[in-house]
Order: sequence, then C-alpha cells, then structure tokens
Amino acid sequence: MTFGRFFLPGPTEVRREVLEAMLRPMMPHRGRDFETLFERLQTGLRAVFRTARPVLVSSSSATGLMEAAIRCAPDGPVLALVNGAFAERFAQIARACGRETNVLETPWGEVAPLDRVERRLAARRYAAVTVVHSETSTGALTDVRALTALARRHGALCLVDSVTGVAGAPLEFDAWELDFVLTGSQKALALPPGLALGVASEAYMRGVRERAPAGRGLYFDLVEFEAFALKHQTPNTPALPLLYALDVQLQTILAEGMEARWARHAAMAQATVAWAESAGAGPGLGVLAPVGARSPTVTALTLPERLQGGAIVAALAERGWTIGNGYGKLRDRTIRIGHMGDHSVDGVRGCLGALEEVVG
Repeated sequence: MTFGRFFLPGPTEVRREVLEAMLRPMMPHRGRDFETLFERLQTGLRAVFRTARPVLVSSSSATGLMEAAIRCAPDGPVLALVNGAFAERFAQIARACGRETNVLETPWGEVAPLDRVERRLAARRYAAVTVVHSETSTGALTDVRALTALARRHGALCLVDSVTGVAGAPLEFDAWELDFVLTGSQKALALPPGLALGVASEAYMRGVRERAPAGRGLYFDLVEFEAFALKHQTPNTPALPLLYALDVQLQTILAEGMEARWARHAAMAQATVAWAESAGAGPGLGVLAPVGARSPTVTALTLPERLQGGAIVAALAERGWTIGNGYGKLRDRTIRIGHMGDHSVDGVRGCLGALEEVVG
C-alpha cells in the first residue's frame, strides 16, 4: 500500500525504510556495539524531548511508564485530571497501584480549567497530579507547562502522558521545568508499537531514590532505568529491532528539526479544522475540542445525527483510506483523524477529500 493513506490516531503509518531497519542482525545488548547505538539514540531523544536529562527507554507500551510514574512517585494521594479515555486510564493505573486517587472530571473534549485545579490542590496535600497532554480520544491539548507550575506551587509533582504529544506538539522538558513526561513509539514518532520513552527531572528522581524499593516494583523501577541509561544500556533485554527502527527514524526527525516538525503538525491540524468548518464538510460536522485547546496530532470530529462513525470509517476503508472510530463513550458520535508522524498537509487533504465524498 502506498504511504500516506493510513490516518489512524495510532499506531500511525511507518515508512518502509524504518520497517526495513528492523531486519538488521541481532547483537549482544551488553556489548560495546549496543552501547554505541544507545548513546546515539540518547543524543537524538534528548533533542526530541528538549532535555539534557537521560531518556528512559522501556520495551513496553506507554502504559508501562504510566505505571512506573505512579509506582515511583512519593507516597501520598494522587489527583487525576480526567477529560478523556486515556486520562481515565491514568487514574485507573493509580488506583491499581494502591494509591488513593481523587478525580477532577472535565467534559470529554475540554481541558481542566486551572482555577478548578488550583482549588482542589489548595484543599488538601497531593503527592502527584496526573494529566494527559494530548488526549487521543478527544483531540484536546492541555497546557502542561502551566499545570506543572501550578502543581509545584502546591507541593505536588505533575506526571504527564504525552503519548500523542511528544514529537508532534511543542514540549520543552527542561525549559518548562517538567517533572515526568512519557510517550509511546507508535504515535508522532512514527515507529511501530512496543517502546515507551520517558524523562524524569532530577528532583523527581531524588524522590524516587528515597522511596522504598519494594514500592517501586522491579521491571519499572526508574532508578534502574536511569542507572543503566547513564551506562548506555537498558536494565533488561531490549526490543532490539525497535531500537534499530528508532535509530533510523531519529535521523529523519533531527534532519527535519523539531520546530519544523511541530509546524508541520500544526499545519496538518489547521487543514483538518479548516475543512471541518467549511461547507464541503456538510452540515452538522464539527471539531470536538475547543479553540485554543486542540491537539496538532489528532482531531476528533463530531457528527450530525444522520451520520454514524462506524459507517464512515468503513466507507473510507473501501476507498483505501484509514481513519479512527470515536473512542469509548464517543465511539458512535465522533470520528478521529490522526495527522501525525511523517504525514504531510497534502496527504491530509487527500484523506479529507475522500471523507468529503463519504459524508456528502
């Protein structure tokens, strides 16, 4: 299939040369060649996260580092900001790890107002706040810089799921003084699924080291991840073919430059919104997330009563295009377009043209 017709909001489409990199032969993951590879990956990943900190590489889905973020956080209750399915998942993970978890619920498609968050933080002491940067189920984008600063003023860490944010939406780990950010390989990085990547601040890691090892678990102990990353290794056997793919993809990302990559994603989102607001989209179609809080990597479109999301997705598939159903409780009333990774504005417009034929 020709590249540029797969607009699922994850996993996103992967270029052939990235897939072919996974055919490289195996190597010992405790040898010098692997350490050279890992050091090269660190250079590229630090540029993506905009940090001088080590980037933690886990052979898992992003859920693994969500659990790690909770398990390794200081003792105390968690405030979960829930405005979509994956924010809800973060709250569920906190509960599953035995944390007292209070939820601040916001309508799906919106973001939590900072004044409401501040009132909750002022009412009691929280160890951490969980938030989704780019909510894949709704296309809503949260200002994690402002939220982290607010949490810190009240003595809490801010744990950020940026699975559809990193490499597509602006994020400056060091400049924004963030605490913990994680992502997955299969979204804006445009890699196959199977890697989780994260960065923890020095202050966060100091707290992790003070926490009893039993509370941190084993596989997702961030102390181990950081210690091995500083030696250009992983604490356990890595998914080596995925690291080969990451090596190739990082070269492309660095050649494009992060500012240019962010601008391309913003342009794809703008093209999608402009189409949805045009006459060609048909009456009743809209953008779920409000102006000023829209993700540059995924757009959830609301549907009029006459249209069903599943039927639209199926009709597009017959024409050779892939987009996403709505997610969770929005499944029937929305569709989602993942304009991220290595896609282009022209590619998005091609998909929108096919979508216009269907909804028309």
